[in-house]
Amino acid sequence: MVELFARGGIILVIIVMLSVVAAAIIIERLLYFRKIRGDESQIINRLKQTLEKHHFDEALAICESNPSPVANLMRVGIEHRQYSSEVIKASISDAANMEIPRMERFLTSLGTIAHISPLLGLLGTVTGNIQAFGVLGEFGAAGDPAILARGISEALITTAAGIIVSIPAIIFYNYLVSKVNHSIIHLENRVSEMVLLLKGNGNNAV
Repeated sequence: MVELFARGGIILVIIVMLSVVAAAIIIERLLYFRKIRGDESQIINRLKQTLEKHHFDEALAICESNPSPVANLMRVGIEHRQYSSEVIKASISDAANMEIPRMERFLTSLGTIAHISPLLGLLGTVTGNIQAFGVLGEFGAAGDPAILARGISEALITTAAGIIVSIPAIIFYNYLVSKVNHSIIHLENRVSEMVLLLKGNGNNAV
């Protein structure tokens, strides 16, 4: 492993570091989406039971103790429960827009890693080839072609490493972006449901 890093140089070290960052982002985002999906049904059921009893303070406490996109939307809706359905819907929609940056957290960094990794690999290959041809130039025509072949093969290590990092990063980036889009649509669909839930408890519009 040490020999491999020595052959790949500083560019290979950077690519490996980026792969670690990308893996951390992927794992963190997957756990995040898994958590909010698992908590959502439980929170909604608890809130429905509480709101049916008109225990609004208890419902707010549930939302505050279980921070998640749907809980944050419900908290805003409960706080505006005395207003008209249009005002409640607008307030919840604004709150939903505030949740988007939280769901997109670190995705820009993951996309950047996915795109620059092969470029860094190519940079390492170019600089490695320059060094290899420089060595050949020192020996002239009598130089051993094996030296040039070995230099080129070592230079290609960074390109291979860059592609290896880039492919899974692109796959998970696209998957997570799709996950965010689906979550946004899901939250938008929840808005009308929440309005009906709140106005169905006999609250008078202002």
